[in-house]
Amino acid sequence: MTWTFTPDRPIYLQLQETLKLSIISGLHKPGDKLPAVRDIALEASVNPNTVQRALAELEREGLVYAQRTSGRFVTEDETVIKRTKNELAMELIRVFLEKMAAIGYDATETAGLIAEKTREVDHSGNS
Repeated sequence: MTWTFTPDRPIYLQLQETLKLSIISGLHKPGDKLPAVRDIALEASVNPNTVQRALAELEREGLVYAQRTSGRFVTEDETVIKRTKNELAMELIRVFLEKMAAIGYDATETAGLIAEKTREVDHSGNS
C-alpha cells in the first residue's frame, strides 16, 4: 500500500481514509486479516499510536473488528462495506456539484455534461 500524507489534515484521518479505500475497493476483502499495527506504522513511517487511532475509528464505523489474540479483520458484513462505499460516492458527488456550481453550472447542466461524456466514453471505449 502506498502511503502519502499531506500536512493539511491529521495523519490518523489520512490513514483511516486510505485503509477505508482499500476495503471498499476490494483490496482487502470481507474477513481479511489486516496487517498488524506495528507493520502498518513501519510501512507508513508513522507512530503506532496514530495507526491505532485510525483503526479504532474504522472499528467504530463497523468496517473492521478486533479479535483479542488474532488482530483486526475486515467486516464480513457486506452491507456495511456497500453503505460506506455509497456514502463516499455521495460525498464525492456533492463536492463535484459544488465545484461545477462554482464555475457556473447548475445540477441539470452538469447532469447533461455527464451524460454527454458517458456516451462519448461508451462509443470510444476511452475516457
